Amino acid sequence: MYTFDYARPADQAAAAAAASSGDVRYLAGGQSLVQAMKLRLSSSEKLVDLGAVAGLKGIRREGDKLVIGAMTTHAAVAASADVKAAIPALADLAGGIGDQMVRNMGTIGGSIAHADPAACYPSAVLALGATIQTDRRVVAGDAFFTGLYETALQPGELIVAVHFPIPKRAAYVKYKQPASRFAMVGVFVSQGTGGARVAVTGARSHVFRATDIERALDVSFTADAAKAVKVSTEGINADLHASAEYRAAMVSVMAGRAVAAALAR
Repeated sequence: MYTFDYARPADQAAAAAAASSGDVRYLAGGQSLVQAMKLRLSSSEKLVDLGAVAGLKGIRREGDKLVIGAMTTHAAVAASADVKAAIPALADLAGGIGDQMVRNMGTIGGSIAHADPAACYPSAVLALGATIQTDRRVVAGDAFFTGLYETALQPGELIVAVHFPIPKRAAYVKYKQPASRFAMVGVFVSQGTGGARVAVTGARSHVFRATDIERALDVSFTADAAKAVKVSTEGINADLHASAEYRAAMVSVMAGRAVAAALAR
């Protein structure tokens, strides 16, 4: 690990001030960043630990939206009665991330900011039409993930909370890589007032919406309609775990299973 300076501010204002200049990274749960730094795959001159900023934690319902603070852990999301009542698919997703240690330490804001191409939360952001509130602005989920480990965040910009509209029904299903438990293909499906939304993780360089499947589900919100869509292999990942053809086929299969799960709730 390369050397770096470390700060642990007590509030949001102090955190923003500590990250106002230089090569600075925020440390949320640390489940990805610390490992990358240990392997010297990532480095920063300074880490600003958000663990003591209590104002960034918490879950609340505001009208037809569920608001989750950026430093809320996966375990807290999975166990939340508010999440289970409003968007049970989101609680299921959080409960399936990594193992118990990862869920106890990892945070929703950290996961979204890291933007791993196989992470689960980004699919919920897109499929639910969420918005990301930062200390500077509000960013639509559809515009947030821009590439491989890349987001619309500016240097020093801090995620404060994620606002999830509550859908009529939703479900998330992923085909796990057995060792990492990251998604080889994960699909989050929702149906709301604006129609169906389908987001896919693990299959491309970053999360994306499967618009062909969305159109099919707007005609018939059934598992068969989702599975009948043939997904193009263009831009689909291929590696030692699965070919592009396999992953493309699994997008439709997982979408069908997600629709079935959503209808069964």
